[in-house]
Amino acid sequence: MLSRQFVREHPDDVRDALEKKGVDADLDRILAVDEEWRELKARGDDLRHERNEVSSKIGELKQEGDEDAAQEAIERSQELKDELADVEARADELEEELEERLLTLPMVPDDEVPVGETEDENVERRREGFDDRRDLPEAVVPHYDLGEELDILDFERGAKVSGGGFYFAKGAGARLEHALVQFMLDVHREQGYEDVFPPIPVNSKSMEGTGQFPKFVEDAYRIGGENDAEYVDDDLWLLPTAEVPVTNMYRDEILLDDDLPVKHQAYSPNFRREAGEHGTETRGIVRVHQFNKVELVNFVRPEDSEERFHGLLDEAEEVLRRLELPYRILEMCTGDLGFTQAKKYDIEVWAPGDDMDDGPEEGGRWLEVSSVSNFEDFQARRAGIQYRPERHESSEYLHTLNGSGVAVPRVLVAILEYYQNDDGTVDVPEALQPYMNGQEVIEGSQKVGESALGDGEREA
Repeated sequence: MLSRQFVREHPDDVRDALEKKGVDADLDRILAVDEEWRELKARGDDLRHERNEVSSKIGELKQEGDEDAAQEAIERSQELKDELADVEARADELEEELEERLLTLPMVPDDEVPVGETEDENVERRREGFDDRRDLPEAVVPHYDLGEELDILDFERGAKVSGGGFYFAKGAGARLEHALVQFMLDVHREQGYEDVFPPIPVNSKSMEGTGQFPKFVEDAYRIGGENDAEYVDDDLWLLPTAEVPVTNMYRDEILLDDDLPVKHQAYSPNFRREAGEHGTETRGIVRVHQFNKVELVNFVRPEDSEERFHGLLDEAEEVLRRLELPYRILEMCTGDLGFTQAKKYDIEVWAPGDDMDDGPEEGGRWLEVSSVSNFEDFQARRAGIQYRPERHESSEYLHTLNGSGVAVPRVLVAILEYYQNDDGTVDVPEALQPYMNGQEVIEGSQKVGESALGDGEREA
């Protein structure tokens, strides 16, 4: 969240951020509440000072035997006490309103972020791995058709068990998901990340700390309640990303300078309602309600955050480099920048199976597999995460960064399509073969039930 002082001193910057990010918040009301709150705080200080002076005179007047003046002082002290109580009560009301309204203000974009209104104005910074692409079949089969033909992805049974947006990975498909997770964790351990296995349910305070709430409450899976109900601190939600529990590990704590940087990685299943609700990506596993991901979360000193941002990007890219998958780097423009981010780069892998309108000249499409974000002190301020530069100095808010390292289903899509062979089999990337007991080629699973029979066999 933005500090009161920043909002008070830089209203034009905040108003500009609201416009660029397309966020609807009543900044004028926030400024008015802040002004009235400060006036009341000053009035309260004056009343306390006067009451202390009056109280100190009461004893003196009684010692002097001036009972009438002493009684007047007592009555004035009571008046001041009553007025102070009213002032403090009103100040507390404004304080609560101000805190709630500050949560509706987005992070101000970094000055270097390109200005734009939509994702079409994001800036492609570079492409990697396109110059030495492997030879592909003349017609690459999309992953959703190939997955069913090989019987390694089962969408019909996933929908039967859990509804649309869920799937079964089977046989080599399941092994490939497991292999990707273990491979990613090993890569990031080499980069100095400490493993964290977080709880899957998170409370509302945690969702608020990382910025998911109150803005995105309707996108979350609530445990045992309706999404349109007002959330409270002890509500539990299925995590949308491991960013939430891992960042909130240190909520309301003060870290030491010697602790930083803290680099955590966490594998988790993730749950999001919004996936697949926009009329796109409804086939396959590009947009699903449950997906696996390895998340990278960093806690750093403010002066180190820009350098760590680029380091985090490189660490996430390493997964795709070792898998030898072509990808590109996009810098988000202001209009496509998230609510909480000061700066964000997306890593998009190339999947050649579907020839999409927004795909590259080579055909296929881009799939976002990681968003690498610098939140500066936005999340730390919301979650109360500070550090102490020196043991004798006052604490300060640190900076948080995170990025997926990376999202598993979309990488699986890219592997099934990019490593596809003319005979419908799929080569296992060399980096993953040790995680699949040396398996080099995915040839499919044995189908089970009447669905495995031909039409004539079923009729017989």
